[in-house]
Amino acid sequence: MVEQLKEKIRDVPNFPKDGIIFKDITTLLKDAYAFKRAIDLLYEKVKDMDITKVLAVEARGFIIASPLAYLLNAGLVIARKPGKLPYKTVSATYELEYGTDSLEIHIDAIAKGDKVLISDDLLATGGTAKAMVDLVKKQKAKPVGCLFLVELDFLQGRKKLKGVPVISIIHY
Repeated sequence: MVEQLKEKIRDVPNFPKDGIIFKDITTLLKDAYAFKRAIDLLYEKVKDMDITKVLAVEARGFIIASPLAYLLNAGLVIARKPGKLPYKTVSATYELEYGTDSLEIHIDAIAKGDKVLISDDLLATGGTAKAMVDLVKKQKAKPVGCLFLVELDFLQGRKKLKGVPVISIIHY
């Protein structure tokens, strides 16, 4: 099944810049059966974990995290670019190849003691996921895992997430 899902992902050369091969999951998402199977497989990997919140990373992470939060009977927390959330926020900054970026959550979105699953569509260098792990810890909550539909193994992003289980179903 994983190979069938992998075949649904389109490669887009030179996006967002030259030399990058972008893994476009929209071709998987538009296929109702593939999307359902992907969510089912991800759910199977985490269903026995003690999770109170699922943290979704903007923007494709929202697509993955929302049905998982529903299936897990957990709250959904969204991490957005600065200035996009209407209430008081707490932020995390992370390094990019070409600078830095930040993500924010509402200051009251994660409570002390929450057990948080961080979910995004793809793990590349691990910078964004590491920032989200740090943000969860800053809120005195526990990051119980990082869950991804796709992982680019050659970039070794999971090395930045030591001490937090990393789960991915499609590997390149």
